[in-house]
Amino acid sequence: MKVANSEPQSLQEAILYFSNQENCMHYLVARRPEWKNGVICPRCGSSTVGFLKNQLRWQCSIRHPRRQFSVKVGTIFEDSPLGLDKWLPAMWLILNCKNGISSCEVAKALRVTQKTAWFMLHRIRLAQQGKHDGKLSGEVEVDETFIGGKSRNMHKSKRERVITGTGGKDKTVVMGMMERGGSVRAFVVDNRRKHELQQQVREHVEAGSAIFSDELKSYDGLSADYQHAVINHAVEYVNDKIHTNGMENFWSLLKRGLHGTYVSVEPFHLFRYIDEQAFRFNNRKATDAQRFDIGVREIVGKRLTYAELTGNVGETGTIN
Repeated sequence: MKVANSEPQSLQEAILYFSNQENCMHYLVARRPEWKNGVICPRCGSSTVGFLKNQLRWQCSIRHPRRQFSVKVGTIFEDSPLGLDKWLPAMWLILNCKNGISSCEVAKALRVTQKTAWFMLHRIRLAQQGKHDGKLSGEVEVDETFIGGKSRNMHKSKRERVITGTGGKDKTVVMGMMERGGSVRAFVVDNRRKHELQQQVREHVEAGSAIFSDELKSYDGLSADYQHAVINHAVEYVNDKIHTNGMENFWSLLKRGLHGTYVSVEPFHLFRYIDEQAFRFNNRKATDAQRFDIGVREIVGKRLTYAELTGNVGETGTIN
């Protein structure tokens, strides 16, 4: 099969393009930062490698264990029995579906088990995590929300067991910060107390920036280091530039995905879904192809085994 000249711009084109293993290989090689000057051996760092065309892999000229390697080595795809013709379309879907895509949908689309699709999606989410370029600055909105099951959707017996209080009790606290015209950062925090929230603000927001928050008392005292303005939601939601509507927009998108697409998310996996939504939000102005390109460039140097994902570190982590 002949290698296509143009890279995909839509899901349909991506499925056709990545059905060719050579296309998959060339696409990934061009986006691995450590291979920008040519393919190098991931074991010893040698640039003297030969390409084995029939196997679509390389072999290092220096004799050492595991001389042969594929484009998957050192990425989130490493040691996966699935081909890139399944991995890359799955990645296209999760990076570009506004409200995310469930493992059941991926399983049906790619003809894999739901368990395999769930593992795939979490490995792809890992590639979207943890890249912050310095502190936020300028005008920054700060807010927090509660993530948890809705009591009206629960059976009476479960509601009596799970819901033991009102408001945010028994729910997970998520804090978010958004630089207007820039990116958003969101993460799980232990509580909404003053020490916890203000520590996060000082860690992620440059001193002297303008901070906009609601009337939560935990934000009192930020005026010493920031230009702090408060909007009282009991009275109004916008007062000129004073509002947190940008963060409210992000919370809406996040919860729409959690409740509508994923339905049930365990608290210990919540940070992965938050990072997934933050990635799409921060690259919302990019086209699908551009967003996919950005995501693929982050797959190197990240591994997640099934044992680590499920907390069964003593197990082999293999999956059917």
